Amino acid sequence: MQLKRISIILIITLFFFPSFGQKINTQVYKFANVIAFIEQFYVDTVNTSRLVEDAIRKMVSELDPHSDYLTPEEVKEMNEPLQGGFEGIGIQFNVLYDTIFVINPISGGPSEKVGILAGDRIIKINNENVAGIGISAKDVRKRLMGPKGTQVKVSIKRRGVNELLDFTITRDKIPIYSLDAAYKVNDSTLYIRLNQFSASTMEEIYSALTKLNPENKQINVILDLRNNGGGLLNVAYELADEFLPNGKLIVYTKGLNSPKREYIATPKGRLTNGRLVVMVDEGSASASEIVSGAIQDWDRGVIIGRRTFGKGLVQRPFDLPDGSMLKLTVAKYYTPSGRLIQKYYQEGKTDEYEMDILNRFKRGELFSTDSINFPDSLKYTTLLNKRIVYGGGGIMPDYFVPLDTSSITNYYKKIIQQGILNRFVYNYIDNNRKSLQKEYPDFKKFNKKFVVTDGIIDELVDFAKNREKLEPNFDDINKDKEDIKLLIKAYIARDMWNTSEFYEIFNANDKAYLKAIEIINNPKIYYGFLQKTK
Repeated sequence: MQLKRISIILIITLFFFPSFGQKINTQVYKFANVIAFIEQFYVDTVNTSRLVEDAIRKMVSELDPHSDYLTPEEVKEMNEPLQGGFEGIGIQFNVLYDTIFVINPISGGPSEKVGILAGDRIIKINNENVAGIGISAKDVRKRLMGPKGTQVKVSIKRRGVNELLDFTITRDKIPIYSLDAAYKVNDSTLYIRLNQFSASTMEEIYSALTKLNPENKQINVILDLRNNGGGLLNVAYELADEFLPNGKLIVYTKGLNSPKREYIATPKGRLTNGRLVVMVDEGSASASEIVSGAIQDWDRGVIIGRRTFGKGLVQRPFDLPDGSMLKLTVAKYYTPSGRLIQKYYQEGKTDEYEMDILNRFKRGELFSTDSINFPDSLKYTTLLNKRIVYGGGGIMPDYFVPLDTSSITNYYKKIIQQGILNRFVYNYIDNNRKSLQKEYPDFKKFNKKFVVTDGIIDELVDFAKNREKLEPNFDDINKDKEDIKLLIKAYIARDMWNTSEFYEIFNANDKAYLKAIEIINNPKIYYGFLQKTK
């Protein structure tokens, strides 16, 4: 069977790519013969499928760091977020203390429609007990996700109700959102934070713009692309198109066997006039770098943060007969000024490549610009104001914001990394949900009036000690108290409303965000960054 599959692939390859076949058909036949000899003559039974999979993976690993081979299951997992959805019952959940807690039913989803509420505990799924058995989040998803139109039965324990409540939920398409936050910083400025570039991204952005700027007035934008690892090229192009005037080059691609292709801005941009600040860091990659590179090269906005990841390789998917996929690098991305976005790599040495961010940390690049040196050969100039910018991989911001670790104590790290703070907040909301909803019917009132008191901090310390076995360190707690208070308030807002409300609170202590506001609100400072480099 495996040999037959290889033969079919070989025939298709030689038929559709004859010149390719002339070059390497001898090697392909050689590989097919090796598999055939093993199947027919090897002394023991072998898993031929596994041999072929391993051979393909090894072969692809000798290429660049972003070419990849994916199994059918991995293909499905990769496509779900980029397509903007999956099929399931539509809840946000957490597994806490061996119990499945519903954090929130997704608005308009199947669970909300049948009456599932935040704070509900899922005790049974399809009459199978799932409480107190050590179930993992992965196993929960496996039981709750499924094809659209199929049904799943859940039994719910609800606070204040003695008996279990049974619900039959019909699975449906559940959206995955790429817009983490969108809100007004002030009357003239919007904040937009994206976590990825997916099929639904522009629709989400248009919806937010309609809600926040219904009169389509000229407005300033802070675009937060930190830790945004990229996504779909066409969506990066569409987003950049919103900010750039008609006719401006956004990005181009070219490769040995791929002719140069240019992506040009159209007249449709709605955000071409207001001031623009783009926030980036070492987690900003690919599509994020296309957008920030185009904005920088055309002197359209100010880039702040730290040097981006440096992922500028274009992958083309090649579907294989069994549903698996070869994701092969076929070209490279270049910014309008001609800068190659991709950072340096050596073929077949992915371990070194994957250590790059850690190496930046070790040599101090994340903390000081003094650790960053570019040779003159990597100097480029922007296309309008002739400012100096640099190639060599990633986008170097116009204003550097160092990584701030000064106030992070061991106690703070533990309550975050071990999920203690998250569990405490959920427990707090579970115990106080009705009073919180009554006193703070909307986020605006909550943000203005709600205060995390020292008493709540004492509750957290007791919770961490008695339920999580984390002994308090009062020096650490006192040092980080205000940061912890802010984070508690942000978590409560997220669980009562959504992630946009989380960031509206959390950003108040974010140095990069505060710098972005300072720059965008002061025309003299803003345009000073865009002047020709002296």
